[in-house]
Amino acid sequence: MRLATSERARRARDPFKPLGHVIGGYLNEAQIALVERAFETGAEAHRGQYRKTGEPYITHPVAVATILAKMRLDHECLAAALLHDAIEDTALTRQELVRRFGPVVAALVDGVTKLDKMKFRTRQEATAESFRKMLLAMAEDLRVLLIKLADRLHNMRTLQAMDSDARLRIASETLDIYAPLAGRLGLHEMREELENLGFANLHPYRHRVLAARVRALAGNRRGVLRKIQRALHDRLKREGLDCRVIGRQKSPYSTYKKMCDKDLSFKDVTDVYAFRIIVKSRADCYRALGVVHELYQPQPGRFKDYIALPKSNGYQSLHTVLNSPFDMPVEIQIRTEDMDIAAEKGQAAHWSYKYGTGKEGARSRVRGWLDSLVATQSQTGTADEFMESIKGDLYPGEIFVFTPKGRIIDLRRGASALDFAYAIHTDIGNRATGVLINRSRAPLSHRLRTGDTVEILTTAGSRPRPEWLSFVTTTKARAAIRHYLKSMEQRDSIALGHRLLDQALAAHGAALEDVSERRLISYLKRRKLERLEDLFLKLAHGEMLAEIAAQKLLSRMQRRESRRPEVPPEALAVGGDEDGAVSFAHCCYPLPGDRIMGYLSLGKGVVVHRDNCPNVPELRKHPERCLDVVWERVTGRRLFKVFVKVEVINRPGVLANISSAIGKTATNIEQVEQRDTSADSATLLFILNVHDRDQLARVLRRLRNNSDVFKVSRDHA
Repeated sequence: MRLATSERARRARDPFKPLGHVIGGYLNEAQIALVERAFETGAEAHRGQYRKTGEPYITHPVAVATILAKMRLDHECLAAALLHDAIEDTALTRQELVRRFGPVVAALVDGVTKLDKMKFRTRQEATAESFRKMLLAMAEDLRVLLIKLADRLHNMRTLQAMDSDARLRIASETLDIYAPLAGRLGLHEMREELENLGFANLHPYRHRVLAARVRALAGNRRGVLRKIQRALHDRLKREGLDCRVIGRQKSPYSTYKKMCDKDLSFKDVTDVYAFRIIVKSRADCYRALGVVHELYQPQPGRFKDYIALPKSNGYQSLHTVLNSPFDMPVEIQIRTEDMDIAAEKGQAAHWSYKYGTGKEGARSRVRGWLDSLVATQSQTGTADEFMESIKGDLYPGEIFVFTPKGRIIDLRRGASALDFAYAIHTDIGNRATGVLINRSRAPLSHRLRTGDTVEILTTAGSRPRPEWLSFVTTTKARAAIRHYLKSMEQRDSIALGHRLLDQALAAHGAALEDVSERRLISYLKRRKLERLEDLFLKLAHGEMLAEIAAQKLLSRMQRRESRRPEVPPEALAVGGDEDGAVSFAHCCYPLPGDRIMGYLSLGKGVVVHRDNCPNVPELRKHPERCLDVVWERVTGRRLFKVFVKVEVINRPGVLANISSAIGKTATNIEQVEQRDTSADSATLLFILNVHDRDQLARVLRRLRNNSDVFKVSRDHA
């Protein structure tokens, strides 16, 4: 390591000592020189800046780099860690970093840099957008996330210097986002420290009480725990297994989380202490499992094989819970040395000098997860929406299911068959119509269990439906469905807006082709619209009126010479596939066959009402927004909502009787409500899903023939 000659330089280098001591053990001279140069550049750039703790600011980047150095990360990553706040907080630019340290270091720094210099409406939006940017950068190079996690860890270690509001916000964000991210990457030690620091700052009293209880319990049982540890070690040695047996105390946060998740008191949490058995080979793991099961009786249903079926973050280990003779259960984890390194360092192991090749299976799983997140962010609208949608997927999948060809798919607990379909491929999910689970037919909403074999049935032309959002749980499925529905809505709205403008121009005996390009561009510019499609969208959503737009687009001469066409414009056909652009009023629930009118509602687009709807007279007071609409020939399986009011005899079982009568017409009941109940009668309000008036007529006929029914009507209550 080079030594500075001046006294000033020597003093400036003092903060570097902890980092220099660590990297001297595994980096070569040229690599150390790059890290030193990054330190010197960062120290100079941050000169005069101080942290809330009162320390020179450079101590923070050095601490971040030291955390990563202890994980044996490479020299480029450490250089980027030393400069990770330089672009944001100093005069250094990315171009300058490229010139001094090369494109890799500059890209890593840029990936971690927050977007504080941009203007956002809220702090939450700024945080979400920063995270979204970091995601795209880490998809290119996972070291971006490793630097960010180390940065968050050191900030959490010094969080007491912040005011109480900042502590609560940062601690909550750490527990929601960064600790789960560390866990997802297999950084278990880091995850545990982030969790405990977050817990201590978010709930300081609970943390103090639980930490004291855990320490006291471990102290009271110290003798028993030593006996169990010695018994395990001696028995494994006697069977010829070279091993280490390590005791591990459960953290306050994991104890607290278990108490909350399972509604337990502290005395009911039995696995406060656990043992880890480290052996030489994978085969020895299973031999050790047999030995400990002979020593102490295993608890049924408490064994998990994460070696044969690794977690999505690459974690591998055998887990079992034993009944010891000391009236306390014993949790055991069995793994090899390599598995133990991967469990503590996670994906960071793939960048260390010794483990650079890594386990491709684990690496590809994390790569697949990152690719999935990148696909999700491209399909999500706002950064806030993206941030909220990925929270559920930050936690590792807890179930393993199989494709018909035996491929393993890991999903979060509670995932549906449709989540599985989207996990295979977005196109499979979009075209899914059914599922076979263990060769038996099941609905797409069916919740999967570990070991299920799942086969998705698809149909060409099938497409996602809005109700799917009510039962999917994974980020990928939810984002893909929303993206499809949003794109279809936009496509339909553009087509509707185009048609409305065509009709308005046709009323003047003109067409869009008659409008000069210069006049069209000028009009769009005045309205602050970038494209013609943006005009169509505003027309479809009722934010602009087609008649006014037509008059503005036509020149004075064209308007003066225009003649009303002899044939009135064709009415707008509704009821087909224009779901995103046309909606059906909930005040009257029109059905194909009803006489209808359309109203261009601000922000909603075309809303279709029955002609005899009680709201129509008020709508007619705005003729410029009223449209002539007719039913398109409705084909396929399209369903429409309809309201039905049923007055019945008030007796036990009447609701079941009426529901059964409706069900016999193959009609789905979407919603039911009971009103106006007296001793003799009751009013039942149903919202049904029907294809057309013929199906509704069958429902009404069956209900009128029911002896429990006084009166049936379609009028809204």
